[in-house]
Amino acid sequence: MELSELVDADATSIDQVASYLDGCDAQRREREVLALDRKRQRKLFELASAAPPLELSHFVPGDVERGQQVRHRGRNTLPLPGKHRYFEKRFCLPHDGSERLFGYNEAPSKGMLGPGYFVAHSTAQEPSWTPRGAVVVNYLRVPETADSLPPQWPRLVPNTRGLQRFVYHGTRDFMRRVSSHVSIGAAYKGEKALDHYFVLIREPSSRAL
Repeated sequence: MELSELVDADATSIDQVASYLDGCDAQRREREVLALDRKRQRKLFELASAAPPLELSHFVPGDVERGQQVRHRGRNTLPLPGKHRYFEKRFCLPHDGSERLFGYNEAPSKGMLGPGYFVAHSTAQEPSWTPRGAVVVNYLRVPETADSLPPQWPRLVPNTRGLQRFVYHGTRDFMRRVSSHVSIGAAYKGEKALDHYFVLIREPSSRAL
C-alpha cells in the first residue's frame, strides 16, 4: 500500500499515516508525499487534527545553529501550472533567542512575486487559532532586520510591496503534524479558510544546511 491509498481508505488514522511515513526511506517519503493532490491533502489535514500538536522544533531541530537554514520541500494545491505547485519553505532560528522562526518561500515564482517572508510562531496566544494548528506561518509578520537571516537568503522585503501583496499579504498558514518529517498546512486569508493546502517534508540534515 502507498500513501495515497492509505489516505483514501475510510478507516485510516493519522497514527497509521505517521507510522507508514516514518518507516519510509527519505526518497520514497518525498516521492509519495509530493504526489498528494488537493483532495488527498484536504483529507490529510482533517486527519492531522488528531495528531500531537506541532512544535517549532519540527521545522528547525534543536541541533541546528541559530541563523542556519532548514529546508522543507513542498507541494501546494493552488490552480497553478505544474512546476509552480512545487516549492520550498526555508526556516531558521533568529539570533535573539525568541520563540519563533523566520522563513521565506523558495519557488519558481520568487522572481516575479517576491520571497514571501514570514514569521512562524505558536498559536497558543490566540485560542481561536489553536484548533486550526499549533503553529502558524504568519505573513503579516516579517523579520525586523536581516541580521538573523542566512546570508544566501534573498533581500528582506515586506509583503505589502509589489505583486507579492496579492499572494502573501494578509495570509496565514496553519500547520499540523503528520509524521516526524512531514507537516501539512491550510491557508487562511484573514479569518477565512481558502480550502487550499500544502504538504512539507523536512530534508535530512545533510541537505538542509
